[in-house]
Amino acid sequence: MCRDCGCGLLEAADHDHQHDHDHQHDHDHQATRTIEVRRRILAHNDDLASSLRRRFSDNQVLAVNIVSSPGSGKTELLARTMTEQANEWSMAAVTGDLATENDATRLASTGSLAKQILTGTMCHLETNMVADAIAEWDLAALDFLFIENVGNMVCPSDFDLGEDFRVMLVSTTEGEDKPLKYPTLTISSNVAVINKIDIADAVECDVDLLEHNLREVRPDIEIVRVSARTGEGIEQWLAILRSRFEAKTGTN
Repeated sequence: MCRDCGCGLLEAADHDHQHDHDHQHDHDHQATRTIEVRRRILAHNDDLASSLRRRFSDNQVLAVNIVSSPGSGKTELLARTMTEQANEWSMAAVTGDLATENDATRLASTGSLAKQILTGTMCHLETNMVADAIAEWDLAALDFLFIENVGNMVCPSDFDLGEDFRVMLVSTTEGEDKPLKYPTLTISSNVAVINKIDIADAVECDVDLLEHNLREVRPDIEIVRVSARTGEGIEQWLAILRSRFEAKTGTN
């Protein structure tokens, strides 16, 4: 059970009282309390997200929330993006993990700002964590803020982080049915990046079927195929970022 975000609470909620007797009784009150707590958490997060989104808008920063399962290649994609666009864009990233600062260290080595958010036991980022992480940064000096979420395709779907758009990253090593297994994330994402395209044949991934399944769940999702390792398809990914940045800032 995830005690921080609330998943599983309906099935295994903590009792408010002790029982030393053995009989069946109704725990609907516990389920109701759990739902109300979760609603309050999400409502508070949404309020903070709206405030943070206004800050991004005022400073003309494009905020991108990248979500995937562990090992799909989020950090690799961001490292290549930051390296290749260092002369054109001012970029920063916050990255969430339960432990270690490995990803932030790697991204900082590109010359861009990067900060690690250590979540402890939490399986997703929340808006207050992002706001605290960027509190000392001059947003007016940035073009892009990348939010690398905790590796998890379930809980991050529920939490708006004030981003302009959400990216679902799925690798060819994960199977073609990933979008069908995690429809909430697929539906809530604006862009899908299919990564590790260079080894698709080796892992016997039918990329056309993977793309079909993405559109089956969300017909209007924008899809790009890339290899963050080799650079294949990266120009198309950068074109998506450029187009959305120009649309937000009115530049071209």
